Amino acid sequence: APFLLPATLPGLKAAYPALRLFIREDLTSRLIAGLKAGQLDCAVIALPYAASGIDHARISDDEILAAAPVGHPLASGGDIPRGALSGVDLILLDDGHCLRDQALAAVDFDAPRGEDVFAATSLHTLVQMVSSGLGVSFLPAMAVKAGLADDAGVVIRSFAAEAPSREIVVAWRKGSSRASEARLLAEAMRD
Repeated sequence: APFLLPATLPGLKAAYPALRLFIREDLTSRLIAGLKAGQLDCAVIALPYAASGIDHARISDDEILAAAPVGHPLASGGDIPRGALSGVDLILLDDGHCLRDQALAAVDFDAPRGEDVFAATSLHTLVQMVSSGLGVSFLPAMAVKAGLADDAGVVIRSFAAEAPSREIVVAWRKGSSRASEARLLAEAMRD
């Protein structure tokens, strides 16, 4: 939300001056529950995310990148090869944040467990922890493009082979009377 909406809302307002959007930022699980309960007309979410009874329209793909502290072995060289994260201190978002699971699945890595795992509740905190040298993390490309990782202590790297990514969509409840508006919103955000 903080990286996609500021770039698209001014254009939406110009194209549809009578449009009234009520925006709520929340975890994907709560947004899906709100859609299913009829409390929300649509939601911008990242896939993959298992949710029955939900339709969606694609906005774009969002590459998942690695963030490493300056001086870390993964901060230099080319793209990060498969298997290079083994034994690396990872800093992840707390359980419940879909980016955590999407990033780990995309790079084919099992989530570390236990008390030795650093966890954060926001991407801003992740960047600060990486900058402090506490470990390596994952960031969505849209956040990097928006300047989130513009910290002298953080190096952003891509992964080798096929770039891991997630799909950004506008989702709505199947059978919703607002489905056509949700599709229009996705189309406008795509442009």
